[in-house]
Amino acid sequence: MENFSELIRSRRSMRKFTEEELTQDEVVALLKAGLMSPTSKRSNSWQFIAVDDKLLLEKLSRCKPSGAAFVKDAALAIVVTADPMASDVWIEDASVAAIMIQLQAEDLGLGSCWVQVRERDTADGTPANEYIHELLGLPLQLQVLCIIAVGHKGMERKPFDESHLQWEKVHINQYNPDNGNGNGQ
Repeated sequence: MENFSELIRSRRSMRKFTEEELTQDEVVALLKAGLMSPTSKRSNSWQFIAVDDKLLLEKLSRCKPSGAAFVKDAALAIVVTADPMASDVWIEDASVAAIMIQLQAEDLGLGSCWVQVRERDTADGTPANEYIHELLGLPLQLQVLCIIAVGHKGMERKPFDESHLQWEKVHINQYNPDNGNGNGQ
């Protein structure tokens, strides 16, 4: 990418991947991005499980009834977890790490998509967190926030159209429901 503005404009969720595998350097770069992400009080409460085994990817794709099926076609899934005992803001810390991984994927020319796991259930009602704990042998203290599916892009997506920016959701100095459109009180 030429610059950060171009990177964030180009990064779009990718749910279709080619069969091409990732290189070791690409995987290392993705994991480094997560490991270098900022955390509250430098708690580093997150941990990452990199999954490239096709059978495990297929099983991960069943962590919830919809919105995860594409994981089976990804070259890599990075399960983003964190330890709530290590940080009271583990959700925020793990979220920052997850988006850093996605931005690194885009910078490498790869596609990625976030799969929400926290507060989701499998098709049979089992908490997705429990399902993934059992599947990957996670220690009890780790909580799964999300899965980042990564692979070579299986389709082209247009960059974000800035004409769709919702500037009415930006407020200066204080909340203003009118926000200059004449509809407030």
